[in-house]
Amino acid sequence: MPAPSLDTFKVLTFDVVGTLIDFEKGILDHLRAVSGRSQAELSDATIFASYLKGRELNYERSSEVFADVYRHVAKDLGFPNTDADADAFQLSVLRWPAFADSVAALKRLRKHYRLVAMTNADRSAFSFYSHTLGSPFHDGVTYDDTGVAKPNPQFFAFNRGRQSALGYKQSDILHVAQSQYHDIGIARDLGYTVCWIERRQGLEGFGGTPEPERLTTPDYHFPTLEKLADAADAAFAAAARQAA
Repeated sequence: MPAPSLDTFKVLTFDVVGTLIDFEKGILDHLRAVSGRSQAELSDATIFASYLKGRELNYERSSEVFADVYRHVAKDLGFPNTDADADAFQLSVLRWPAFADSVAALKRLRKHYRLVAMTNADRSAFSFYSHTLGSPFHDGVTYDDTGVAKPNPQFFAFNRGRQSALGYKQSDILHVAQSQYHDIGIARDLGYTVCWIERRQGLEGFGGTPEPERLTTPDYHFPTLEKLADAADAAFAAAARQAA
């Protein structure tokens, strides 16, 4: 069954970290600077494996626990491990950069849709990311709001209720994300139409995101957010021509 046309949706819900914010670059840049080791000496995969274990052990509010994530990584990989080093990593998390196409693409998509962030970041961290992205969202749902993190289905239920209070049905929503583990698989299982932004296209493994039990085939699949914006512009333009 073909996916609905992009002009039929009213709401885009977004995973933020990994889809719009390039957390992998932020992590690698900071930890390589701290360690002084090149990629040849310390692979991306080794750093991400240690980071993922540290985050698994410290899963609470992102603006509070990433100092402890750093302490795990530092002990595991032999990095400097002072309180100042841990605090510096905690602050760097709030300064993770946007992907090069995120800000412009979100501006274009906002012309067509209500934009809603759905992020495992807490409210404090999300405020930084939203500012980095040009404050594009009409609404935002965070770990602080739900008390759980994706892929917990309660996170999606919370947002569905929140948007339904404003008159939006589940069929009005397209969920946009890069994480098969946190977003694409569970959203599809819950009956959402999904768009996979495959930020790691052409790269091996899943980087700083946990590996899913299975890959879910999305309704839409683009390598960048810019390509989604292109497709949305084309769909709305075609609908306008047909209506004329």
